[in-house]
Amino acid sequence: MTKVFFLVVFWLSAISATALAKTPGEVDVGSLLREAPLYGFAGDFRKLSELRGKPLVINVWASWCGPCRAEMGSLDRLSRRFGGQQFNVIGVSTDDDSSAAAAFLARSRVTFDNYLDRNLLLENMLGADTIPLTILVDVHGRVLMKIHGSREWDNAESLELIGRTFRKKM
Repeated sequence: MTKVFFLVVFWLSAISATALAKTPGEVDVGSLLREAPLYGFAGDFRKLSELRGKPLVINVWASWCGPCRAEMGSLDRLSRRFGGQQFNVIGVSTDDDSSAAAAFLARSRVTFDNYLDRNLLLENMLGADTIPLTILVDVHGRVLMKIHGSREWDNAESLELIGRTFRKKM
């Protein structure tokens, strides 16, 4: 009985330690994002800090990820409706194969800016141990919320969440 008890405690502690593990260099909710390069698919380059001044929705995705592909249309509709006015929307691809990511973007006709994460810098900083991951960031670059998993980003529930988080009327 004692062995069983210790085995259960061991496995529970191992599971909880894994669930609380963070990616290397992960920025916590409430902290400021560090500077990072953003490499566009057309060869363009910018710095993450250039996006400060307006709230930001960052979606971390990959072309091979079914849930990521499923939510991309709703992110595009969200961006078309509110992007640039109340907040900006960007995507960060974690694809190893940039041509696969670029082909997916072309097929899906996404209009918001997307960037390729080179060397896992953004994936680790944002905490994308699973994708899709969407991060809501304030005007100063502070992480307000991290949402794991796919969702319809332009439905009433998501708009209410975004509006409440950014303190904006949607």
